[in-house]
Amino acid sequence: MECGGGQSKAVPLLDKPAGASAAQTLGNIIVSVVGTGVLGLPFALRIAGWLAGSLGVIIAGLGTYYCMLLLVECREKLASVEDSANRKTYGDLGYGCMGRTGRYITESVILVAQCGGSVAYLVFVGQNLSSILNGYGFSVASCIFLLVPIEIGLSWIGSLSALAPFSVFASVCNLLAMLFVVKEDIQQAFEGEFSFSDRTAVTSSIGGLPFAGGVAVFCFEGFGMTLALEGSMRDKTSFPRLLGQALTGITLVYVLFGFAGYMAYGDQTRDTVTLNLPRNWSAIVIQIGLCLGLIFTFPIMLHPINEIIEGKLAKVKWFQKAHDNNDEYSTTRIGEFAIYMTRAMVVIQLAVLASCVPGFAVFASLVGSTVCALISFVLPATFHLALLGSSLKLWRRTVDFSILLCGMLFAAYGTYNAIVGV
Repeated sequence: MECGGGQSKAVPLLDKPAGASAAQTLGNIIVSVVGTGVLGLPFALRIAGWLAGSLGVIIAGLGTYYCMLLLVECREKLASVEDSANRKTYGDLGYGCMGRTGRYITESVILVAQCGGSVAYLVFVGQNLSSILNGYGFSVASCIFLLVPIEIGLSWIGSLSALAPFSVFASVCNLLAMLFVVKEDIQQAFEGEFSFSDRTAVTSSIGGLPFAGGVAVFCFEGFGMTLALEGSMRDKTSFPRLLGQALTGITLVYVLFGFAGYMAYGDQTRDTVTLNLPRNWSAIVIQIGLCLGLIFTFPIMLHPINEIIEGKLAKVKWFQKAHDNNDEYSTTRIGEFAIYMTRAMVVIQLAVLASCVPGFAVFASLVGSTVCALISFVLPATFHLALLGSSLKLWRRTVDFSILLCGMLFAAYGTYNAIVGV
């Protein structure tokens, strides 16, 4: 997800001391943005229609690019009037724009977004494991709870760098799944198993459009990584151009993949397209690879959640008293036990929530329509207007206000639509 969390992805090239090159930054952008949400796009196009859904993805891509640049522009403005050394995260930017209220709102939304992304991971893995184990009596909920001991153990790992390769592995499995679906589409086209006229271009249900829009917004993960990506570049002046090239390519791939998946499976398209794959060894290997990649990167999704919770725990009186104890060994054990237990409780609570989710695409649309829309559109436009509103040209103020208004309306209606169903 994760659309908002600044640390929701393992970006293995980010911490280059001399600054990342253009090629390294391009790799970081792709790893940060592309996630499992893309596998729900064919279903989104089934709900909205291939034309309406494709336009929704393009609009989401353009909006994401524009609002990412707004964040960079806001940080540059703050840097011109104060020391920007402490403006490294989205929360820091919120504080610089709106004080403590800005930081609280930003970090609260990011926390909810990280929880939503974590639940989406569990739902995706649960659905695919249930599909693989079909015939053995394993429901989606039971598969999710089978993961709990594994995820608790992984959440106790001290260094996230050991899990970074699995983030790349998950991205590779995503790519393989996408290629497999495209192959299926081409194969069916040559075999004449579907007619293009049978595929809906624009849905007759108005609820299908915001549903697909929520999934599209959810697909553009890693928005909270914008400042870190730009700050890591050796030549920061080339970041807007490089970001534009990367997002153009990603948007094009998203549209083509969503279109190909819907063309291949039509009204039978499942909410995660991997569930439509044939039951042969190659498809099962891809599903297993996706599940393993997400299982081992789940602690990376949890990291910002744990940081916030453990930061609050450090302010609790009994925890502070434990650290004032003269028995250093006892203090360390108490502190470690408290941290282990809070991390275990986080995993359990997220698993319980995931077991209640009706489907991956429905939940992705809900998260995309709410917290992802707030993080990706509403907050950047608000910060930009707060910092530079008086100096902006009329057309830019109009664009910012339009994004702010549309983002809030989209969040409200998209939430209602995802809850009541399309």
